[in-house]
Amino acid sequence: MVKSRLIPVLLMKDGYLVRSEDFITHQIIGNPVHEVERFNQWNVDELIYLDISEDEVYYDQRNDTRVKSSLSMMEILEEVSKTCFMPLTVGGKIRNIQDIRDRLKMGADKVAMNTAAINNPELVREAAFIFGSQCIVISVDVRMNAKGRYEVYGEHGRIATGEDPIHFIRRMEQLGAGEILLHSIDRDGVAEGYDIELIQKVVNSTKLPVIALGGVGRLQHFSQGILKGGASAVAAANIFHFMELSDRNAKKTMKKDGVNVRL
Repeated sequence: MVKSRLIPVLLMKDGYLVRSEDFITHQIIGNPVHEVERFNQWNVDELIYLDISEDEVYYDQRNDTRVKSSLSMMEILEEVSKTCFMPLTVGGKIRNIQDIRDRLKMGADKVAMNTAAINNPELVREAAFIFGSQCIVISVDVRMNAKGRYEVYGEHGRIATGEDPIHFIRRMEQLGAGEILLHSIDRDGVAEGYDIELIQKVVNSTKLPVIALGGVGRLQHFSQGILKGGASAVAAANIFHFMELSDRNAKKTMKKDGVNVRL
């Protein structure tokens, strides 16, 4: 039986590790390079780095003025890959095949595409053909719109696409994607648990593995994402930074709840 995975997500903005809430508020909490050394000692199965910077050039978020930051995404990835001893997925600012090739060359095992998959679906087909479906993760940011329907958003959750997530994910599957990172914008940073209804709808509509993300505030939420939502893996960002021994205690809780996990 395939074991359920526990995956920390590290959000980077302008070269800094940040805490996110509702895709709008971002608080600097650490150094993205140093953080991976800590995760290597943890009982997690994979690691996801997502660059949510708005500009091509990074700026120092600690200053009110626009001071250029010293580390680029590729420099961070190069340093992280030197000490990361678990499967590593990297997302953010991927627009073409060369961007994917560069990230894999720098040590990433998989890449996560969001806006690029929305704007240029054929890139997914081409990437899957060149690198293999196992390398291609589609990061799907979903919010409940004013009509009470789930909708896919692009550009870091700012742009409504009019896309139904079920139809969008099915199309990504047909194009050759290998995995779905399903992120609930409404649950981002609120610590109220996963959007179980959303996860269930997606899981029941695709054969692809689904990673649930957004809303974890208690360790029991991880179990719910698997047992109630049906996700193949559960991911979170904030809880891993603010709860001591969150990885080990999460695995223990999941095991106690009946989830098949690697201890």
